[in-house]
Amino acid sequence: MSRVALVTGGTRGIGAAIAIALKDNGYKVAANYAGNDEKAKAFEAVTGIPVFKWDVSSYTACVEGIAQVEAALGPVDILVNNAGITRDAMFHKMTPEQWGEVISTNLSGLFNMTHPLWSGMRDRSFGRVINISSINGQKGQMGQVNYSAAKAGDLGFTKALAQEGAAKNITVNAICPGYIATEMVRAIPEKVLNERILPQIPVGRLGEPEEIARIVVFLASDQAGFITGSTISANGGQFFV
Repeated sequence: MSRVALVTGGTRGIGAAIAIALKDNGYKVAANYAGNDEKAKAFEAVTGIPVFKWDVSSYTACVEGIAQVEAALGPVDILVNNAGITRDAMFHKMTPEQWGEVISTNLSGLFNMTHPLWSGMRDRSFGRVINISSINGQKGQMGQVNYSAAKAGDLGFTKALAQEGAAKNITVNAICPGYIATEMVRAIPEKVLNERILPQIPVGRLGEPEEIARIVVFLASDQAGFITGSTISANGGQFFV
């Protein structure tokens, strides 16, 4: 029987590429989304991947949403924590709301999604938790104190939880993408992209969402069972840890 994978923020950008790649590799996939019904329904129509709407910043919503996924597809074996938001501002102008919204989604969202699934993974002695962090969680980024703090927290979450899951054949890993050619990045003015961003990337180009998706497919596989607590940087050489 095919294993079940759940991808949060799975109908657009990197998340959509991940969901499609997992499906193409034989997994039964569910894609979570939070807001854009039109985009989600279009994604479902094109890919055949069922979509489920809830906000990962709410623990109750995650419990209820996961129950819907498992009723439809079966127990979740692979969780990809990809959902994330930005509320950028220089720190002296950042509001408590901007801080709280990003921390609630980008960091607490990992707890809210993983915790309800953890007991089942332990009982079945198998699980894969893959957390999509960011280069800015490794190096920091001006105007993104909230985002950088949350994404750095994702790495601590990964390392600690990996130690708890190892004896039960549950791996927990993180991926830190750099600049990826998503709709959001493509919206950056061409002059800014060419003069300020691409020169920072030694390979001289943006990454593709499918390149992140291929890492996820590997980490989700049985072949990756000896890799846990790791952070994989996919940034074209822009930053080395």
